[in-house]
Amino acid sequence: MGDESMSADSIKGPVAVVGAGTMGRGIIQVFAQSGFDVLAYDASVDAIEAAVGFIGRMLDRAVQKERMTRADAQAAVGRITTVATLDALGEAAICIEAATERVAVKKDIFAGVDAVLGDDAIRATNTSSISITELAAVTRRPERFIGMHFFNPVPLMKLVEVVMGLATSEATFEAVRALAEAVGKTPLRVNDHPGFVSNRVLMPMINEAILCVQEQVAAPEAIDGVMKLGMGHPMGPLRLADLIGLDVCLDIMSVLHRDLGEDKYRPAPLLRKMVAAGRLGEKSKRGFYTYE
Repeated sequence: MGDESMSADSIKGPVAVVGAGTMGRGIIQVFAQSGFDVLAYDASVDAIEAAVGFIGRMLDRAVQKERMTRADAQAAVGRITTVATLDALGEAAICIEAATERVAVKKDIFAGVDAVLGDDAIRATNTSSISITELAAVTRRPERFIGMHFFNPVPLMKLVEVVMGLATSEATFEAVRALAEAVGKTPLRVNDHPGFVSNRVLMPMINEAILCVQEQVAAPEAIDGVMKLGMGHPMGPLRLADLIGLDVCLDIMSVLHRDLGEDKYRPAPLLRKMVAAGRLGEKSKRGFYTYE
């Protein structure tokens, strides 16, 4: 079947998800809840087991809050199949990569999955800043390659940035747009530029807030308070940075600085220092705030 014959509702599953960290487990949960069979893979066996356990607890909480029935929660968990190798993903209609925000890691993954996926399968990445075109180049079907940038926490956030690479076909976009809507998301189309829309706007703001801490303009609580109370943001930029992960923020700022080449995208020295110290935010229990 050629690309021109792919209809907008042609993705019926199974859906493969590679990476079972914060974003990956959220993507797995959303698809399983929406009735899709999911093949879940992570290089770490512990990570994939922890992800399935976490999803089970989140669904149990939804049952307790009467947001879903016990039968629906059990059915969702039952749709998740963990696999031990990338070779087991060959039957997937779409493979969504949600690994760490490093170019080399993502290229290695796509080289592996491209070898086992069918010609018509869509290759998608959840990257928040890395070039879709560059990642697509390691596959044999760049017209089937696209960005699906979900937002954290995935089960709650409605937006998916659908990112077009240089070769991404309209049929691929239409199929992914329909798929995002099928799992209750709002897909917005953007083109392949560093940081896309979301992080090109958001990360410099977070970086500037970090510079305000570094230069002792105000305490983190005051900076976040100004942005919440004065600008109407639901969460201050420093609290958001802790949620995203300061290491992820640094990775994204580094991509923006490298690819756009402008000083305004240079990561704050304090951000580099905190990441080097292992203060990564919520995931390490300490960032700009301390977490129990």
